[in-house]
Amino acid sequence: ATIRVAEITPDGALDLDALRAAMTPEVKLLAVTHVSNVLGTVNPVRDICREARKRGIITVVDGSQAVPHRKVDVAAIGCDFYAITGHKMCGPTGTGALWARREHLDAMPPFLGGGEMIKEVSFDGTVFNDAPHKFEAGTPNIAGFIGLGVAADYLQQLGQENVEAREAELLAHFNEELRRVDGLRIIGEAPEKAAVVSFLIDGAHAHDLATLLDLEGVAVRSGQHCAHPLLQYFGVAATCRASLAFYNTHAEIERFMTALTKVRKLLG
Repeated sequence: ATIRVAEITPDGALDLDALRAAMTPEVKLLAVTHVSNVLGTVNPVRDICREARKRGIITVVDGSQAVPHRKVDVAAIGCDFYAITGHKMCGPTGTGALWARREHLDAMPPFLGGGEMIKEVSFDGTVFNDAPHKFEAGTPNIAGFIGLGVAADYLQQLGQENVEAREAELLAHFNEELRRVDGLRIIGEAPEKAAVVSFLIDGAHAHDLATLLDLEGVAVRSGQHCAHPLLQYFGVAATCRASLAFYNTHAEIERFMTALTKVRKLLG
């Protein structure tokens, strides 16, 4: 198989015209992120999946950064597969879920062996269980998935529309404060963004920034965020990434800015 990489624009959005042009007859599968964990860019996955379906292309959407922060209607998106992870939605690590169209699950062979994924076993042959059970071999992470269910219920009770509105309010405040900082560069400023901000400060390495902010009680992530080619595109070795959620406050944004001012002085 050959992997083609979709192009992006300088502000971190997908180049949709280039993406459509790349959907040639030999393309079998298109994988796209709903929300970028690096840039916060919200991709128009509904439109992308509609274009792919017209061409008979199977679509896989990574919703890990989307589901915790906005209302997601998988049926309306029209994808073939939609994946999420538990730890980004207030759930336990090591948990996640895959939504898939029944026809694909029925057609796909199992990839793991173990209890519950078979109907019958003999020395003459094996009859696999029906989907989804044929993909869930062995003893499941029972405690973890109970926790994931509780996390999902919690987000439902909060209301995903309320979560999205709250985070948009926090993001607007955060961006306003960051743009006042001389020498600070935000990486990725697409028009449609979630509350994830990657940034750099002139003359300071991202790891140094993150370490010193940590000493001030502020947690950010530094590095390449499991997206090396993306940072190569922007010509940077690493960034600091601040991620806001519904439980953050405007006071915490002010605390972040106070800490950042102190760190900048330390770094000269």
